[in-house]
Parts: sequence; C-alpha cells; structure tokens
Amino acid sequence: MIRAALILTLSSFSLLAADADAVARIHEAARVFDEVMGTPDKGVPQELLDKSYCVGIVPSVKKAGFIVGARYGKGVIQCRGKEGHGWTGPSTIRIEGGSFGLQIGATAIDLIFLIMNDRGVDKLIESKFTVGADATAAAGPVGRDAQAQTDAQMHAEILSYSRSRGLFAGLSLQGATLRADDADNRQIYGKNVKPAEILKGEIPAPDAAKDLLSTLSKFSSSRHP
Repeated sequence: MIRAALILTLSSFSLLAADADAVARIHEAARVFDEVMGTPDKGVPQELLDKSYCVGIVPSVKKAGFIVGARYGKGVIQCRGKEGHGWTGPSTIRIEGGSFGLQIGATAIDLIFLIMNDRGVDKLIESKFTVGADATAAAGPVGRDAQAQTDAQMHAEILSYSRSRGLFAGLSLQGATLRADDADNRQIYGKNVKPAEILKGEIPAPDAAKDLLSTLSKFSSSRHP
C-alpha cells in the first residue's frame, strides 16, 4: 500500500512538473547557484567546485506530503567541456525518492551536487542510477575551506548540498534516483538529443543557457585542474 501511495504521489508531481517550462527552470537554476555562491562563507567550497567534473542544480525539490523522506524534482546538470575548458550545455535531470534527513519538515529545498571523478560522470550519463548503490555519495562540506572533508567525502563520487529557509548545508542523497528527462531536453534543444552528447560537449549550448553558463564561469575556474 505504501509503495502504491508513493507511486501515486510521485506521479502527481510528474504531472505538475511537466507543466513547468524547462527553459524557465534553467534560469531558476542560474539564480539559485548565483545566490548560494554569492555568500562564500556559506556556499560550496571554491576548491571543491574547481575540482568538480560536473555540477547539478535542482531548484525547489518537493516533498511528497504523507510519505516520509520521498522527494521529486527537476533540474539541470552541466559538465566541464572538452579538455576541461568551460562548461557544456545543460542536460535536464529528474531526481526521485531518497531520504534527505537534514531537511526534515521542509516542504521544498534547492539541491546542488558535484560530480567529483570520471566514474561519477560515467554513471551520470547512463539512463538512470541510484545514489549510494550505483555511485558513492556524501554530504559536502560548506564554506571557504574544504579542509573539513572527511575520508568519506574525499572518496565520494558525488558531494551534495541543500538550501532551505535560508540554511545551506551538506546532505545525503542516499537512495535517490537520478535520470535524464528526454522531453525537457527536446524542449530546450529543439530536437531529440542524448544526455551523453550534451555532457560530452558534442552539442552546442542553447541560447537559453547563456545565463547559467555565465554564472558557472563566474564562480569556477575555466579549466579543470
């Protein structure tokens, strides 16, 4: 019964999200990232951002009312361009399920996550993967200095963060499922495209991504270390 209720709730979220404009969500992702990184004492450590291979931003992840821990959201992810230069265009993603323990009681959160190595990127361009089972993850440290990293954080393929009610903190995405949203990618690029093509830099970024590209470049080094 609980499983059926979860499916029904997430299906309702899917219908609501389908009505939202994918291009508008790109602009919202740029705004979220600009606000978070605009307060370096409370944002993603610069060192970690510069070392990241990809950055994901999911504005306003919703909580599934009566199902404790269940979440649903749609956002974008971008990776370093060829030879580490610049950023690729955005590929849209959906996040479903998972228990976001640090945000108990919050009805919506903004989610940011970093992909920290090649294996994480490989998992990312698959059609679907589950955090914790298919890719290791940890709550990311916050602030100017990344020295607070634990051993688990240093070896994680994904470091994740959330913002809710003004609080920005690391959180665990264990159990959450990430998958591409082909319909939204088609809306943004005007044709059928594969996430791998986007995230490998084989397809030019659309005009709609101009603000997001500018924001990522503003806060990160233009070349991967």
